[in-house]
Amino acid sequence: MAPPRTVICVGDVHGYISKLESLWANLQAALPADAFAAALVIFLGDYNDRGPHTRRVLDFLLALPARHPAQRHVFLCGNHDLAFAAFVGALPPPPDGSPFAATWAEYIDNEAHEGWFRGPGHEEMHVQGRRWGGVIKERWNPKKGLPYRGSIYDAQPTFESYGVAHGSPDLTKAVPEEHKRFLHDLVWVHEEENVPIDTDGGQIVCNLIAVHAGLEKSMDLNEQLRVLRTRDTRVPKVQMLSGRQDVWNIPRDLVGKQTIVVSGHHAKLHINGLRFVIDEGGGYEDKPIAAVVFPSKQVVRSTEGTASHS
Repeated sequence: MAPPRTVICVGDVHGYISKLESLWANLQAALPADAFAAALVIFLGDYNDRGPHTRRVLDFLLALPARHPAQRHVFLCGNHDLAFAAFVGALPPPPDGSPFAATWAEYIDNEAHEGWFRGPGHEEMHVQGRRWGGVIKERWNPKKGLPYRGSIYDAQPTFESYGVAHGSPDLTKAVPEEHKRFLHDLVWVHEEENVPIDTDGGQIVCNLIAVHAGLEKSMDLNEQLRVLRTRDTRVPKVQMLSGRQDVWNIPRDLVGKQTIVVSGHHAKLHINGLRFVIDEGGGYEDKPIAAVVFPSKQVVRSTEGTASHS
């Protein structure tokens, strides 16, 4: 009997190329060669911001299909990627043809203290792009215990990785077309059938839903999946890509349905039954990037590129 196929889910990268290269080498070393060569690899989103090498991270990801032609690669959109795409004009347009400016109203009270981008092109920009390229007034992020880096999204290192100053409209020209295409093509959800997973009671076969932050407990599941599958950019803030407590658990509609829900986003590594949150790094310099491998549920981490704060 053929061994069950391997599915690898990779947590948030956040611009740390040396951690990504280290994690990739460690995955290759941890898995049988044939399993790694034919794996489905799902990246859970948030490739940019915080770390210094967003440009190199995107180059690495774009090169994977040629380096590993028998693998399947899925690149999910995270909240940081959506905002980056919005700023450089790579976000898919709203399906009903409405203007991106229609996304501003709900959050307009935050415009002043978040210092939204007001430069050339802001009139046609999704609210998250304006927040991403803006300049936040506060210096200190109390939630993270670190200074903000440019904007509420910590986008300054992304601008600098492309050789431009934070908040500069020149970023749109500096980002190569293939990077814009990558951002444009990111999927908001990936649904996979027949994913084997080892449990205490033996191996079972599940459906798998991968989404950057998780699925909302209070919103109709079919409506959530519609927004995600159609990449509905009319939505000012997509909770399934950016929520916190409200997307932490498996929604009621899926409980008992043998469905794995896997996400990044939360700056935690959390495994509870079929709910997997794989974001050990969280964009922090001193924490590794993690990945989970199915069916074994083995967690593999980067071992290089982590700054130690002793």
